[in-house]
Amino acid sequence: MKDRIALLLAAFWWGSLTTIGFLVVPMLFARLGNPAVAGNFADQLFEAQSWVAIGCGLILLVHFRTQAGERVNGPAQTAIMLILRALLLALLQQYAVAPRILARDNLKLWHAAGSGMYIVQWACTGALLWRMGARSPR
Repeated sequence: MKDRIALLLAAFWWGSLTTIGFLVVPMLFARLGNPAVAGNFADQLFEAQSWVAIGCGLILLVHFRTQAGERVNGPAQTAIMLILRALLLALLQQYAVAPRILARDNLKLWHAAGSGMYIVQWACTGALLWRMGARSPR
């Protein structure tokens, strides 16, 4: 039961990253016509996404740490590393990159950095979900 809940959390995390980053935010910029308004909405969505990442990531960390017991190695170690990388990227995006984008401080650089971090976070959660799905009992 706990494994299935953990799998659902990983799916929720990856799915929310996919939906917000690759569907909703691009539609905001395409449909609203005003980049400043779209940017403010996008910031709010990415902030909410950061909280989803923190919540899912922490619960998944506890799950894999509990599952691994005393020695963390093999699949649990890989999962923990993927989760930690994705969490770190979410926190850096929210608290280091987003304020610079909102301040329009070297916008091209910080937007590229934030986009890159988002894609790597998406890839980490996708890899985690893929590994968890392969291990889940049928």
